[in-house]
Amino acid sequence: MSPPLPPPLPEPGPAHVLVVEDEPRLAALLADYLRAAGHQPECVADGALALQAYTERRHDLVLLDLMLPGLDGLSVCRQLRTLSAVPIVMLTARADEADRLAGLEMGADDYIAKNPFSPREVMARVKAVLRRSRAAAFPDVPLLIDEERRRAAWLGRELDLTPIELRLLGTLAAQPGRIYPRAQLLEQLHGDARAATERAVDSHVKNLRRKLEQAGAGSERIRSVYGVGYCYEA
Repeated sequence: MSPPLPPPLPEPGPAHVLVVEDEPRLAALLADYLRAAGHQPECVADGALALQAYTERRHDLVLLDLMLPGLDGLSVCRQLRTLSAVPIVMLTARADEADRLAGLEMGADDYIAKNPFSPREVMARVKAVLRRSRAAAFPDVPLLIDEERRRAAWLGRELDLTPIELRLLGTLAAQPGRIYPRAQLLEQLHGDARAATERAVDSHVKNLRRKLEQAGAGSERIRSVYGVGYCYEA
């Protein structure tokens, strides 16, 4: 008998979204699309106001421009991450790999280039990130991780994991859908990054995928994100 499929992710529903964008027309356009999707947008035009607004009202998601007057988007993202795990989607005209990695390493959940800009794509990404964020309140029933006893199981079948593989799986599965850069995973796994290279992360992922597949979870639970790193798909 085939193992049961994991439950579908819940629909995210309406959300209070903080739009941090200093281009008035673009901010208004995003607000219109968010309202049409049933969300409640609030727009601010600089980083300091964004931090104040979030601190006071604790939004469900932040749409954050990278290039802002005063406090830039990366600095805002870094400070938001000291306050909470609120989903952050970065918007920027700078789409090269270095900027994308910088945003993700600061804790952004997704990254969208403005050129070309598609409001429909932004709404789709908002929905996906909200769905993943709110699904974190629902345990991934097939996967159980007991960090105290250093054990993990898929549908009751114990996974024979090394301590590093268990730490890797726990890190990724704690926030399904969040993209973790290799460098960040390397630091989580080895502490002193000088003791290993990012290739070590690829090797651990390869072994972990093989063991998940042997347990019936499939090999694509851990998804590769080209040029960045990995994420866990619940």
